[in-house]
Amino acid sequence: MQKSTLSYIGLFVIVVLIQVFVLNQINISGYINPFFYVFFILILPFDIPRYILLILAFVLGLTIDVFSDTAGMHASATVLMAFLRPGVINTTSIKKEFESGSYPGLNNMDTSWVITYSFILILCHHTFLFFLETFSFSEFFTTLWRSVLSSLVTFVFVMIGFFFEGRPKRKK
Repeated sequence: MQKSTLSYIGLFVIVVLIQVFVLNQINISGYINPFFYVFFILILPFDIPRYILLILAFVLGLTIDVFSDTAGMHASATVLMAFLRPGVINTTSIKKEFESGSYPGLNNMDTSWVITYSFILILCHHTFLFFLETFSFSEFFTTLWRSVLSSLVTFVFVMIGFFFEGRPKRKK
């Protein structure tokens, strides 16, 4: 099942708006910061060229940085996530070949695979982002705990995104 370029542009705008206007306002005790915008990188097609994946990740992260005033931290974390994505797909997937235009989702992949794939990449993104933000190992366990808690909350939002994205279309 193939999605159009226009639907990806719409998804890009939606995740940025949700992140900037809703989720950036959530900060629970300084430990939980959900970053739903990573859903865009997770949902891109399997056969997307790597350089386009990295460019899209950079543009997405930079867009979030502009609205969050974070000086490139989100851009670097999303580029790392995009860089790791093909390796995570190859490591966690039994299938090595996917149909052209297919993408990770609950409607065309096993749920346990989507959970594993998503959580690994979200955890890598958040760990890198929070250690980059702290830029010190003096509070190693605090930063690690913050990464895990934020990853769990982000994971819940991402799974809700997969659920809504993967709903079968109603027939009229």
